[in-house]
Amino acid sequence: MFPDYSVIAWLLIVFSVYLTGVSKGGFAGGFGTLSVPLMALAISPTQAAGLLLPLLLVMDVFAVKAWWGKQSNAEVWRFVPGLFIGVAVGTLLFGSLSEQGVRLALGILSVVFAAYMLLKPVAKKPISSRWALPAASVCGFTSFIAHAGAPPMNMYLMPRKLTKETFIATCTITYAVVNTIKLGPYVWLGEVNMTSAWASLLLVPVAWIGVRNGLWLQSRVNEALFYRLVILAMFLVGINLMWQALS
Repeated sequence: MFPDYSVIAWLLIVFSVYLTGVSKGGFAGGFGTLSVPLMALAISPTQAAGLLLPLLLVMDVFAVKAWWGKQSNAEVWRFVPGLFIGVAVGTLLFGSLSEQGVRLALGILSVVFAAYMLLKPVAKKPISSRWALPAASVCGFTSFIAHAGAPPMNMYLMPRKLTKETFIATCTITYAVVNTIKLGPYVWLGEVNMTSAWASLLLVPVAWIGVRNGLWLQSRVNEALFYRLVILAMFLVGINLMWQALS
């Protein structure tokens, strides 16, 4: 059965999918986290998450193809165990979680981190890799709840002092891993179903256009400006999540 959404709902969904595609292409990656909250203005957060996951997997195919070979494999592998932990916790707690509480905590975390990155002194050493497991676990959990894995991932990866290309590629591969891990639990819990699948299929062209535009934009933005945009995106994401939680 095809979903019976209002015109406003479809406009928000199309814009959110396009925004996610631009993020997947590597331009201001934190913007993708806005998608579920934006869609949730018109449909339930569960419907939004279920509709978006198949599209994320399609975008991952495009994005991984574009960025493969430029990632830090060591950083990706450090994240994998924690991603499984976070998704497992999200699956077990599904139905008993307060989505508003998760959004509020994630929003505060995003705003605090953005402020820290803007005001902190220049670090002499990158953050220790020992923080990969807790960061990845939080990433897996928040990604499972609302496809909002960017803030905890950025909190770990940005202080690792990767180049722009390595940072984007590492995020891209890691997102593809966590989205693949989530698919089984989403189907099992009914978040991905035939109704959401029809809507997802219809939106594949929008996802593809978004990814291509993101690739075009990132190649024309210098590295210093890129990181400022990521920090700005995290701040905006945080404000949006806090607003959603308290509204």
